[in-house]
Amino acid sequence: MENTTQKCRAHILAVPYPSQGHICPMLQFCRRLVSKGVKASLAITNHISTTLNPEPDDHVSLVTISDGYDDGGFSRADSVAAYLANLEVAGSQSLGTLIEERVGTYDSINCVVYDAFLPWGLNVAKKYGLLGASFFTQACGVNYMYYLIYHGKFTMPVATPPVDIQRLPPLDVGDLPSFVGSPESYPAYLELVLNQYTNLGNAEFVLVNTVYELEDEVVDVMSKEYPLLTIGPTIPSFYVDKRIPHDKIYGLSLYPTDPTPITNWLSTKSPKSVVYVSFGSMACLTKAQTEELAWGFKQSKYHFLWVVRASEEHKLPKGFADEVAAKGLIGRWCPQLEVLSSEAIGCFFTHCGWNSTLEALVMGVPLIGMPLWTDQPMVAKFVEDVWKVGIRVKVNKEGLVRREEIVERIIEVMEEKRVEFIENVKKWKHMMKKAISKGGSSDRNIDEFVSKITRS
Repeated sequence: MENTTQKCRAHILAVPYPSQGHICPMLQFCRRLVSKGVKASLAITNHISTTLNPEPDDHVSLVTISDGYDDGGFSRADSVAAYLANLEVAGSQSLGTLIEERVGTYDSINCVVYDAFLPWGLNVAKKYGLLGASFFTQACGVNYMYYLIYHGKFTMPVATPPVDIQRLPPLDVGDLPSFVGSPESYPAYLELVLNQYTNLGNAEFVLVNTVYELEDEVVDVMSKEYPLLTIGPTIPSFYVDKRIPHDKIYGLSLYPTDPTPITNWLSTKSPKSVVYVSFGSMACLTKAQTEELAWGFKQSKYHFLWVVRASEEHKLPKGFADEVAAKGLIGRWCPQLEVLSSEAIGCFFTHCGWNSTLEALVMGVPLIGMPLWTDQPMVAKFVEDVWKVGIRVKVNKEGLVRREEIVERIIEVMEEKRVEFIENVKKWKHMMKKAISKGGSSDRNIDEFVSKITRS
């Protein structure tokens, strides 16, 4: 166990993009820094703070900044572009105020760790003469793709697939991040991911939430361009190295729920008998796709635990939850780490979001990938063809994954290739835990980061 009470040697201010998938890894990284004697403060938006009213974190100080929509957050913006523009203006101003208030005090800040989606965070850091560390929450392979596009080394749209990029597997159009495969569909988000590189050369550190051994070749390529440090997996210590006391949950969940009904239900199921289904905090499936999933899970012979957010429940077939009550459990949210660590889980039917994928690998759970957008298609490609820990569902000409396909893929992962997938995922599980444990690749990189910011 590491010393968490030693005198703080530096103070970092972490600024995540205000969504669940970006807050969790940033908060976890902060806890890791605190365990090494660094003071860490995490800046959440005023809206998130007033909505969640979070309890004080045992490790990390919580502070607030404005996104320009203090009374409603993203939902109050007219468009994605409008939200991002106001977030930059209001965020820069309020972040500067936080820094100014601490100048000359025992609590002064010497490094800003900013989400790569928020390059203006580096501008604020430099304005006050602070160190800047960009924090990439996505896989290094995905980051490299955006890097190539930003620097004009990869042209969109793709004319003649497959795409052959150094250190990456051959990629079809359907394997590319959605912002790349269909650039006309997401102009604001495409600009967001490309702008990660606008001033990156001015950052003292580039932190990536991945594990070197998981993406070693592409990490080596990008390390020639930037001072890259892989620091993942950013998962509570309880599930990896157990070196940080009382670090079992992420905290700051935007979807709080009582886990008891879910954990009690899982405790009654046989080992490897349950298909866990979740598509993350942002996915919006069509009604037709939701119905195909429902009937596919019902027709499968396996139990299933399906997370369906409240805003998506109306897309389920009428009376479905009651109809399948003996076989499946549908909940609005769940403690995913606790679920994935359950012996009852046989596979994870997932959108292949990066956080969810890392969690599955750490827990040794094979995956069935149904990517929807952003980085997910590329991660699904890695899952199936690089790490070989699962498979990806096939989409028909109408853009649907049919119930028959769902049943077949469940059988493939739970039965036909079960031994192969479990052996492969166990290998990655061991490697990832070793990386973050004392002396591992990620642990050494975090130590290097701490050493440099404390000497500044």
